[in-house]
Order: sequence, then C-alpha cells, then structure tokens
Amino acid sequence: MKKAASILCLCFVLVMLFSVTASAAKPYQTYTYSADPPSSTYAQYSPDAYTPLMVIDSTYMGLETPISDPRDIFVDDRMNIYIADAKNNRIIVLDRYYKIKFIISKFINEFGIDDEFTSPSGVFVTKDTIYVCDTDANRIVTFDRSGNYKKIIPQPESNLFENDAVYKPIAVAVDQYGRIFVVSSTTYEGVIVMTSDGEMTGFIGAQAVTISQWQILWRRFQTAEQRALTAAFVPTEFNNITITDDGFIYVTISSIADSQVRSFINGGSSKYSPVKMLNAAGDEIMRRNGFQVPAGEISFQRMTMDAVTGPSKLVDVAVGPEKTWSIIDEKRSKIFTYDFDGNLLFAFGNDGSQLGNIKTIRAIAYQGDLLLVLDSNFNSFTVFQRTEYGDILIRALANENARRYSKAVDDWTEILKRNINFDAAYIGIGKALYRSGEYEKAMAYYKAAYDTKNYSEAYKEVRKAWISKFVLLIPVIIIIIVVAWTKFIRYAAKINRRAATAGGKRTFKEELLYAFHVIFHPFDGFWDLKHEKRGSMRAAVVLVLATVLTYYYDSIGAGYIVNRYGYYSTILSVAINSVLAPMFLFAIANWCLTTLFDGEGSFKDIIIAISYSLVPLILTQIPATIMSNFVTVEEVNVLQLITTIGVVWTGVLIFLGMMVTHDYSLFKGFTTTVGTLIGMLFIMFIGILFATLFGKLVSFVTNIFIEIGYRI
Repeated sequence: MKKAASILCLCFVLVMLFSVTASAAKPYQTYTYSADPPSSTYAQYSPDAYTPLMVIDSTYMGLETPISDPRDIFVDDRMNIYIADAKNNRIIVLDRYYKIKFIISKFINEFGIDDEFTSPSGVFVTKDTIYVCDTDANRIVTFDRSGNYKKIIPQPESNLFENDAVYKPIAVAVDQYGRIFVVSSTTYEGVIVMTSDGEMTGFIGAQAVTISQWQILWRRFQTAEQRALTAAFVPTEFNNITITDDGFIYVTISSIADSQVRSFINGGSSKYSPVKMLNAAGDEIMRRNGFQVPAGEISFQRMTMDAVTGPSKLVDVAVGPEKTWSIIDEKRSKIFTYDFDGNLLFAFGNDGSQLGNIKTIRAIAYQGDLLLVLDSNFNSFTVFQRTEYGDILIRALANENARRYSKAVDDWTEILKRNINFDAAYIGIGKALYRSGEYEKAMAYYKAAYDTKNYSEAYKEVRKAWISKFVLLIPVIIIIIVVAWTKFIRYAAKINRRAATAGGKRTFKEELLYAFHVIFHPFDGFWDLKHEKRGSMRAAVVLVLATVLTYYYDSIGAGYIVNRYGYYSTILSVAINSVLAPMFLFAIANWCLTTLFDGEGSFKDIIIAISYSLVPLILTQIPATIMSNFVTVEEVNVLQLITTIGVVWTGVLIFLGMMVTHDYSLFKGFTTTVGTLIGMLFIMFIGILFATLFGKLVSFVTNIFIEIGYRI
C-alpha cells in the first residue's frame, strides 16, 4: 500500500513539473541571422530581448464600450498611450499604467457645429498638439494635450494634386519645426508635406516606377481603350510613417510586388525596399550595412511548407532607444529590430492567441524600455518588457554612440557570452577597438563577423603603418620586379628570334618560350605554331599544367578581402577540372564542327593552340592573387580589371588561334566559334542525359538483383 502511494505521489509530482514547464514555455523563439553563407538564411537562435508581460484589453483600461478595429497606437513624451479606435470613431488616451484618462470622440469645430470622427486611422502627438487622421472624413483634426479641439487641417488644395484625387490620410508625423508629413492611402505621389498651418508644400519620397522597354513598345501599338484597360503605371503608396527626434522619417510600403521585394533582398535596387528612411528633402538615406538588408523575414525561400510564404508585409515602423528601429510583419505577426546601420539585432513573435503572440499585428510603439504591440483581432495590445540581455544590448549601443569605447567593449563581450552567433557584437567590439587605435585586434573581430568593409578600414591603418616602416624598401622591390620582367621578356624575344632562323630540332626551352611570342603576335605566331612546328605537345602540357597550378594557387592563396568566407579548395582535382573540362569540351566541339566545314587543323593542333592561348591567364591571375592579400575593398576593382584583361586576352587568342589554325576568314572564324559554343552546350546536354539514363539503368539492374535475392 505504501509503495502504491509512493508511486502515485511520484506521478503527481512529475505531472506538475511537466505542467509548469509547458506553461512557462514561450510561444515564440527570438532569433537573428548569421553572416556565414551556409547559415545566413537560417535562423540563429538568440536570447530574448523582450518577453511578454501582459495583455491590455478594454476591461483593463476601464472602458465601457470595448475597442473595435484599433488601427494605431502612439506613446507621447509623458508615457501616455493613444489608440485610434476606428470603428467606435474615437481616440482613447491612457495613462502610463494603461488606465483611461479621457476619450476624444465628439467636438465642436470652429463653426460652432457638433462634429465627430469618421474611422480615425492614425494618431501623432507633439509636445503641445494631438494630430488625428480622420480618414473617411478626408482631414486631420488637431487637439491640445488635454483633448480640447484646436483646428481642422482639411484636404490640401494644390495643383500638385490631380483633379479627381481622393485624400485618405491614414498616418501622420510632425517634425520639430512643425512640418506635417501625411501618408494618404489613395495618394501615389509620395508623402504629403504641409506647413504647420496645413498649406501643402509638395511631396517627398515618391516611389520610382519601372517600365520595361517591351511594355513601352507594346503600349505604342495599343488603342486608347486598350491602354485604359491595362494596369496603370503608378507608383506604390506608403502605408505608415514615423519620425525621429532629429527629423528623419521612416516609411513603410506593403504594396510592392513580392518579386520586387525578393529582388531587393537578393541585392537588387533599394527602390524596392519595403521600409525607407528619408530626410526632410525626401532623399533616401537609410543605412543598409548589415549582411542582410532590412526587409523583415529573409528566409522565406526555405519556408515552402509553412502556411505563410513570400516576403514580409510591413505595416508599421517605430523608433526605439539608441537609434534602433523596429518594423512589424503582418503576415507572420513578427517584430524585427535593427540598429542605425541596418544590422538585425533580433526578431521575435508569432501568430496565435497565447501570451506573447499576436493574432493580427497592426501597430507598434515604444514606451521607455517597454514595447507595445497592437492586435486588431483581439482589440488589445501586448506589453513586452526588455530583458537583461536586451538591456545590455541597448547599453552597448548607448556607449558606442557616446564614444565610451572601453565600456562598449565590455558590453559587447557580455553579449557574446550569451549569444556567440551575434555578428553585431563582433562588429561592435571591432568598432570600439578601431576607434581606440587597436587596428589589428579590430581586424580580428571584423573577420570573425565577415565584415570586409570595416575590416578594410582597419587594414588601411595597418597597411599605412607598414608602408611608413618600409617606405624605402617598397620602391626597391617594385623596381626589381619591373627590371626582372623586362629582362625576361627581352630574353624570351632573343630566344624566339634565334629559333626562327635556326634549323633542326627545337629545344624544349624554345618551344616553351615561344608562347610569349604567340600572345603578342597572334597571327604569325599561330601560323608558325602549326606550320613551322615552333611549339609542341609537351610544351602545351606544361602550359596547361601551369594554368591549373595558377588556379589552384588562387583557390588557396586569395586574400581575405576577396574570399571573406574562407572558401579554399585544397583539392587539386577541382582546379584541374575547372581548366581541363572547358578546354577539352571546346576542343572536341570545335574539331567536330570544323571537320564538317573544311577546317585544316587537327585535334592536336587545336589543343596546342588553346594551350598557348592560356598564358595571359597565368600572367594576370598570379599577380592578382598575390595583390589580393594587400588590397582594400575599394581596390578590389583593380584586381577584377586585371583578371578581366587576362580572360578577354585569352578569349581573343583562342578565337584568332582557331581562325589561323583552320585557315578561316574572319566571318567564318566567328560563325564557327559561335557554333562551337552551341556544340559545347549540346555535348553537355547529351552527357547529362546519358549519365541520367545510365544511373537509372544501374538502379533498375540493382533492384532486379535485390528482388531475386528476396525471392531466393
């Protein structure tokens, strides 16, 4: 009996433990993304920066009439909260403890007539004025901070508006000079800018429209009726706005096509960015220095099994502490927070009804170290409190902004103890060390975060010190290299002149050095290569081997700036295949084609001509690989120019070599080269098809033997 009672007690304790664990589990996972390409599109879990504290509903606020269809939430400088309750046509004002202070719904306008809101959608508060977007009434209504009516700002009267334009203000922001910035849901020209008196001064931040040449051409052949029926080429409209204390404007756009947002995320134009930062003149000034652009979710390509697909749909943006800012994704009910440089600090949230989840996320606002997130489905808002991890993160940014670099290093180090995958922490430490003059240490931290831009800035200082230390030695080394190269070219020319007049069998040195005559004098060079036997297959093999070793050296010796992810291929076969495969593919296709079109070159002649044409790749790739260890980000273009010259030079030599080898005219040489490239594609197609069929045949035969084995 005692044993049975003990077992029952143990079961009861276990059930209670599991129940507590389940109830304490968070309904979402905070994460960020790494800069390392193999994992850059996968979430890297991180500690929570915010955790849910409570849900504030109408009952908690003390409202007699429950909220219905809330569309905006705002926090003023006194920590009061304002909610645009659209369906009830009112603005609810709460104190810092989320209890009702007063409600603005009806008022007497300047004509002495009773007036009221019609679906208010946005609210903004300055130090002395409450601005309300009275959307369906096509106006903005202002009140003092006590809720007393001040004036109405009607639809702007300006020739900038089209005659039939409809004005539907849904969001408003006001800068420190009293300028009013309005987002209208039916206005495509950009953000409306007005003076404090409501006089319109223009638009800013108009979205660019992209029209293809095909669309332009097609519309020229359409009738007026057909053009009217097709989609109008109008810009996409903004859907929300907020402003910083410095007057910088954040706007969000949710009507950009998914394909265009994908293009932006994959490195396309920022004109397709779903969130932008504008100055007062409307110029786009957002910093996008992070490894992924600020656009909400970026790993949606891998979420094919999820109910929600495609890029984020951003519906609001809020400015947080220390120049951070947050956007919300209506599709996934997630919050993404970035620093001023565009680095993702953390992302969290999920769709649901548990504490911390939001069913229909609508708006977001900061209340000190708290975060308020509006849920239009449950007509409530959730209060998130910042965690110790979040406090350290904000403190690190604060110390960095205040140039307290030693303290910033301590904070970022503490962050790394809690989240080793947090690239922004490595960058933060690197910046602090850089500003303290510890450039080599800064480089190490930048390298850990794959941050080539900042790494390059630190390396500049290290290189500058190195150059000043060896200022006399560097010119000597350059002179030695130039003199040695000049003497080598003269020596090769001397050997080639002597070999041209000498009879008898060619030496291997003469055959090898003849390549330096071919690359500078291709017409007579390739002619003598074939008819005078100035080259040989053994020299061609050496040149091909040298090319293979050149690319192998590039794969293991390229500098960090051009190979920041450390993709070093130490397998020689990779370099061999990268040279031999295209070389023999071209040779086979060219030989097959020229045999049918009276080509005079044999397969051996083709191989030798191609091999001698590879020398420019060796002459350009080796210096470029060496230089890659000493260049900065801005100087990488020089390396690309050098390697491009080598590739183009080799391509021209191969073309001229085939033309001379087969004794073709320029036109016939061009057509056979194009035909050779097409033939290469055909051979690859046949090869892939054969490999696929052979694999299926092997699988079929294997299955037969397995089946026979089972039956035996």
